[in-house]
Amino acid sequence: MIAKRAGAIGILITLVLLLFVIRMAWLQLLPSHIPTASPAAGGRDGWKRMAVVQRQRSLVLDTGRGDFLDRNGLPITGETYMTVVLFPVRPDVRGSQEQLRKLSELLRIPKEELLHRWNGMTQPDFWREGTGKENPVRLTDNQANAIKSLGVEGVRVLPYRNRYLPQFDAKHLIGFTSQHPEWLMTAHERDIAQGRRKLTEQVGGSGLERSLDGLLHGIGETSVSYFIDGQNAPLHGLDLRVVQPNNRYYPLKVVTTIDLAMQNEIEAYADAMGLQEGAIVVLDARNADIVAMVSRPKLKPGQFNSNDGTEWRNYALTAVEPGSIYKLVTAASALEYGVVNPKEKFHCDGHYGRYGLSCWKEGGHGDLTFQEGLAQSCNIVFATIAERLEAEQMERTAEALGVMERVGWHSSHGFGPFPQPLRLLQEEEAGRLFASRGSGADGGVRVQSGIGQRDVRMTPLQAANLMVTLINGGRVMEPRIVSEVRYASGERMVELPARKLPVAGRSIRTDTAMALLRGMEAVVDHGTGRSIRAGTWQLAGKSGTAETKKDGAALNHQWFAGYGPAAKPRYAVAVLAANRPIGSAHQATKLFRGVMDIAAKHVHEPRGHGHRF
Repeated sequence: MIAKRAGAIGILITLVLLLFVIRMAWLQLLPSHIPTASPAAGGRDGWKRMAVVQRQRSLVLDTGRGDFLDRNGLPITGETYMTVVLFPVRPDVRGSQEQLRKLSELLRIPKEELLHRWNGMTQPDFWREGTGKENPVRLTDNQANAIKSLGVEGVRVLPYRNRYLPQFDAKHLIGFTSQHPEWLMTAHERDIAQGRRKLTEQVGGSGLERSLDGLLHGIGETSVSYFIDGQNAPLHGLDLRVVQPNNRYYPLKVVTTIDLAMQNEIEAYADAMGLQEGAIVVLDARNADIVAMVSRPKLKPGQFNSNDGTEWRNYALTAVEPGSIYKLVTAASALEYGVVNPKEKFHCDGHYGRYGLSCWKEGGHGDLTFQEGLAQSCNIVFATIAERLEAEQMERTAEALGVMERVGWHSSHGFGPFPQPLRLLQEEEAGRLFASRGSGADGGVRVQSGIGQRDVRMTPLQAANLMVTLINGGRVMEPRIVSEVRYASGERMVELPARKLPVAGRSIRTDTAMALLRGMEAVVDHGTGRSIRAGTWQLAGKSGTAETKKDGAALNHQWFAGYGPAAKPRYAVAVLAANRPIGSAHQATKLFRGVMDIAAKHVHEPRGHGHRF
């Protein structure tokens, strides 16, 4: 008899527990539709409503997006720090007034303001100082421990993955991320339908963030859920649930060729020198790796007012009139096709006599050799040899030197994990000699083009790469900005090797390249660049000033492209100071000297970075 009663009681207890489990499952899995009957009114649907609104409130802690590192393994993007998350729980269950007072003190805000903002929340959110648009507040260890010890309901200290570091000044080469649901729906319709991507997620808007978006996207986000009941009170026992991908290979790490310390110092220098518009590009003279790339005006993500892309234009990749630095290309063509003798004498009296062309130096340079013509940047010398050349010869030389096309590292047929053609610098524009192929048959067109005016266009990246080409005897390289992609575990996913740029026709002769290098040494020694002789390194290069117009006003683009040290080149640099007032001091030349002095301080071999991953 006793055994039967015990068995019955056991069955009853089991049924009660089973009903409880079913009830809990029902609460978690109910649809989000809420019946309209009020439980307080005693409606028969009241309990259903209470069950339906028992739900979890979620917040993304880490998007899972991959990060960028510099050539030494230092982080350019990505850091994790502790912050405060507030969940919208009912005021009467949060804690005592004393607990809330202490919380407000730890957050350095009046209690009334804390409660006002908290009461207005409908979704969980990070605590942010100021207007609420800033990054979540960064807690010290003492703050984090103190807030945890308070035990305030609806308040949690959690790790937050911040993409852009506090010391990070937005960089055109990295770009920015933004929401772009229209593009996502077009490019990733299947992923959206299957839940692998969300229309609300951030995608790359420019720079490497855009060109590598497919890799950087990762495999999922890390989110935290906080469970509350239908009356916005915590469901004790469930508390927090963290959901994250379980894959040691992600998020990926993109190793760039950038020297972050040099990049930041050059940016600060450019701003201190008042560069308003323009760019600075620093390449490794040995393989054309991009060591630094600065563009101004500054990139200001979130403050764009136009949709045409001008506000995030990267001047380092924008083709503009090059002026006299293009005389290097004209000189190369003249030597390659034998239309000039290096010892030939020219006479400059300040006027060419045709096409309304004159020399920049009033009264002219008098008698001078071809090399002196380059050192003094004489328009008469280069107009003369440009008119001797055929348009096709000028085009072939420009192609051989890599200044007619986009030179940045790219793959036309997919590469490694990239199933589609890959171009790292998507915003890069092609260079140009004539308005269209073969349109330089007219002598006046060739003369203007030979001195870098009329329809000629070049980017600062192409100008810096031209220096590398000449340093390497005519071999054109593809400037890299990414050297490899690594898994989160540190293992290499893919290497993007340094390599030559396939150019049309043959390369220029080594002796031609050497003659131009000697000419650029003369430019700094006693020519138009002699103002930059004093400094850490002896330098070589070519200055340029190009006429342009902006909004109808006549302005100048000021250029300087060169390398250093002159005896054993380590870096090639191009500087563009765009849209400068006519007659103003040559800002590009001064910037070039300062940038080279900064570069000299940072000469070192890239450190191994395996231990930093």
